[in-house]
Order: sequence, then structure tokens, then C-alpha cells
Amino acid sequence: MIDEVNVLVLAAGHGSRMKSVTPKVLHQVAGKTMIDWVLDAVEPLSTRRPITVIGVGAESVQNHVGKRSDFVLQSEQLGTGHAVQQAEEQLVDSEGVTLIMSGDTPMFRTETLAEFIAEHKKSNNTVTVLTAIADDPTGYGRIVRSDDDTVLKIVEQKDASVTERRIREINTGVYIFDNKLLFKALAEVKNDNAQGEYYLPDTLNILRQANQQIGAHTLQDFTESLGVNDRVALATANHVMRERINHKLMLAGVELLDPLHTYIDANVVIGQDTVVEGGVTILGHTKIGENSVITQGSRISDSLIGNMTTITSSHMEAAVVADHVTIGPFAHLRPDAELGNYVHVGNFVEVKQAKLAANTKAGHLTYIGNATIGEDVNIGAGTIFVNYDGVNKSNTTVGDRAFIGSNTKLVAPVHIAPESITAAGSTITNDVPEHAMGIARTRQTNKDDFWKRMPHKK
Repeated sequence: MIDEVNVLVLAAGHGSRMKSVTPKVLHQVAGKTMIDWVLDAVEPLSTRRPITVIGVGAESVQNHVGKRSDFVLQSEQLGTGHAVQQAEEQLVDSEGVTLIMSGDTPMFRTETLAEFIAEHKKSNNTVTVLTAIADDPTGYGRIVRSDDDTVLKIVEQKDASVTERRIREINTGVYIFDNKLLFKALAEVKNDNAQGEYYLPDTLNILRQANQQIGAHTLQDFTESLGVNDRVALATANHVMRERINHKLMLAGVELLDPLHTYIDANVVIGQDTVVEGGVTILGHTKIGENSVITQGSRISDSLIGNMTTITSSHMEAAVVADHVTIGPFAHLRPDAELGNYVHVGNFVEVKQAKLAANTKAGHLTYIGNATIGEDVNIGAGTIFVNYDGVNKSNTTVGDRAFIGSNTKLVAPVHIAPESITAAGSTITNDVPEHAMGIARTRQTNKDDFWKRMPHKK
């Protein structure tokens, strides 16, 4: 824990290049918003709650972040220096240091920022800039150094000369300042630049002229500095973050057969010896146990999956699956589907708001909705749990060891007792008692010589 650290997150910008009605910092990278990634990174650095500068979409950002941060409003976006000034009332009396970073830089690790703060304190700098070396520095502010390698200034892309644009060392947008000197310097910043804005980097020249020490700390991993200004950069950030996630999972014993084409969110938990094929997407707060198999084409979100379960090319949302379950191919588990141990749900079976107890099987071409099904039940092909009358949804219960014949329609509300049977092709509208067979279909009638009545083409 590093004490006496204030954290200021700049999240007031419009993000016009995103071409979105959603505030930029609320766009997601690997299942978490950018502002959440930033707050996750900075929260361990201080006992003090971060301050977030909000502006465009302020209400949405504040509602999303909630009590994780305090807030100040930048009602008019006049640059990064102006944004920081909005927090002066909250910070001006602090004797500590202030870490400043943008809400659209989701890639920074806590360890990197802690190292940066430690370097700042060790060097006795008034301000330290976090820099990186870019293969293509286009769009970034450039770090201009003197002959003795000290930082002279930071020049924004639009204000840089031809020579300055060739510099590959770039500003990551992360700074740490002596807090009181920060606000003294901000009071002297002018807006005589191409954008007519008050730039935070201009404080460096002001502090240097006041004989204050300016330093820089260079990132080892350039990808941490990636900011997101448009959808192209968002895709890049997602790619890099998913590589990190997959790398961590593989080191923990998860087998990813094609990690470049496996898309796993940050909050997903997967047990060791589970195998995930390529072309799989696992989202939200999904948790998968050990020794399971997820095959190509599966998409799973916010679900709980047990051990030694196989999911074959199927979709799941907010479902709960126990151990030794087999699902698919092409099954669909919708919210509140719950499958017990050794359940089998086969191809083209859909389950919603239904609980299937242990050893029950629905092999193919079946819809199970609003149902409670006991153990060792066989559900034949083409069965439909008719749960909706156009106004209300009703429940069906099926007892242990019942046998539901193929092409049965169970019209809810109805109760199928344990060890009872429905005849294939039946439309069941009344309860079936224990050990009985329910038959609900018209008796077959054959029409002799009907073929002769059919029109035939010569």
C-alpha cells in the first residue's frame, strides 16, 4: 500500500470518434468497461477513494461507477488541464502526490502503476511522466528531451513540428505530481494552441522554468499504454486483453486448443484440465469446473458449469449445469435452465426456466420451458412443453422415471406423476396419475382407395 496518493481519473470527454451514444469510458474491453479496468488498477494504490472527472454522459458514468469513486463535473470540455482544475477544491490542501490518468486507458496493470509511483518518490521529482516507445507514434504526444536526457516538454501531435513528429517516445497520459505544485502550475497554463485548450502537459514547462525537477519513467510493455479513441483501437485493446486472459488461464492449467480464436471475458473462471476448442466465446461471470470440454462454436454467458461436463457447439445464457452433463450439439440453454448430474440435453433442444434432475435425458428436437422434471425421465423427440397461452406462462411438473413419448405436447399447467407414460403423439391437457399412460390423440381412420381421388400428372 502506498499512502498519501490521490488518484484522478479523467473521463469527461465525448469520444466523438467512437461514433456512439454510449460514453467512451463505458465501452467494454473483454467484458468490463474501460473505466472499471482503470479503477481496478488504481484502487490498490491508495486508501483514498479515486476522483473521476465526468462531463459528457456524466449521469451514465456516475451511475455505472457508483460508490467506487468521488466525482467532479467538467461541464465544458476545454482540455486536460482544465479537467484537472475541476478537482482543485477537493485536492488543493493535500500534502501528498496526485496520480492522473485517463478513463479510456484500460490496459494498465496495478504493478506498473505502483512501480511508477515508487520511482517518482525515489527520484524526488516534482512531476514524473509515464512514457512508452511506440513503433508508430502517430496520434500521441511526443516527449521532447534535452541533450542531458531530461524532459523539456510534451508536444501534442497537432502542435508538433516535422522533427518532433519523428520522436518515438510518447506520452501515455499518466502523470504523478506533487499535488500543491500541480495546481499552482495549472493556474499559469494558457490555451494558445491549435485546439484552444488548456493542456495538462504544459505544466511541465512551467514547473521546469520554476527550477522544479521533471522526470520520466518508461514502460517496458507498450501495450499497457494503449488508449481507445475509436472502434479500431477498441478492437486492438480487446485483442491484447484477451491474449492476457488466455495466457493466464493456460498457465493455470486450462487447455486452449486455439487461443488466438478463443474469446474469454475477464471475470470468467475455468478449472484445470478443462479443454476449450477454438471458436468458443465465454462471457460475463461464467464459472466452469475441472475436466470439462467446450467444443467449437459454443457461446456461454453468465453460467455455472460443473466438472467433467461436455458442451458441444451450443449456446447458454444464465444457466446452471452440474457434473457429468452432456449438452448439444446445437442445444440452447436460456436463463434459469438448471441441469442436474448426468443429464443429457441433445441436438436442437431448448431449455428455459426449467429444472431437470439427475439422469434425465432429452435427446433431440424438444422445447422445455417452465418445467420441473424429476430424475431418470426420458423425454422423447419432438416433445413440446406448451407453457404460454398468449397471456400467462404456466408450469409443468414431471415425476421421477416418467416416460414422455415422442411428439408429446404437455399443455401447462399439468402434472405427470412419477413412473407414468405419455403415448407418442399425444396432446396432454390433464394430469397423468402414477403408473398410468396418458393417450390424447384421435383414433386412426384409413380411407380405402383414396389414392384414386388424387389428381395425377401424366
